[in-house]
Amino acid sequence: MTRDEAYALLTEMTETDSLLRHARTVELVMRALARHFGEEEEKFAVTGLLHDADYEKYPGRHPDVIVARLQEMGEKEIAHAIAGHYTQWKVARHSRLDKCIVAADELAGFIYAAALIRPTRIEGMNARSVLKKLKTKSFAASVDREEVRKGAELLGWELRQLIEFIIRVLEEHKEELELAAP
Repeated sequence: MTRDEAYALLTEMTETDSLLRHARTVELVMRALARHFGEEEEKFAVTGLLHDADYEKYPGRHPDVIVARLQEMGEKEIAHAIAGHYTQWKVARHSRLDKCIVAADELAGFIYAAALIRPTRIEGMNARSVLKKLKTKSFAASVDREEVRKGAELLGWELRQLIEFIIRVLEEHKEELELAAP
């Protein structure tokens, strides 16, 4: 599946700017993780782009709708990774793709939210400030802190290392993601 095909599928089911931006953010992080690990960038990017594709239109059936569509299209590996992008869904994670989507999803969203409230946005952000925000349960309360921890653990990384990695990715794309200092 190409990125263009994935984007068409995403926009078929997703309309809100915030969810489209989240999809793009996770796509960028997944592409960078693929590059870091020497994996297939397009596959990782497409997985990041589509992981929440059905969330808006089919919230009660997420991620089953997008997983079924991908399986019908023969994209079994991507479908499996998306089916398990939340550890509480009890889907086995064997491949690096399966593990990276867990590591990227919640934490990329959290870091994005944390950057939005800073005067300089992503510029100058560091892991220490993100770790401090993670301890504030009322900030981005919907982000599952345990899921964030498990994501880093699945990669065999310290949480600080994963946070620093994601900050660098978001900073590289700060204009597109509207995270540049005003």
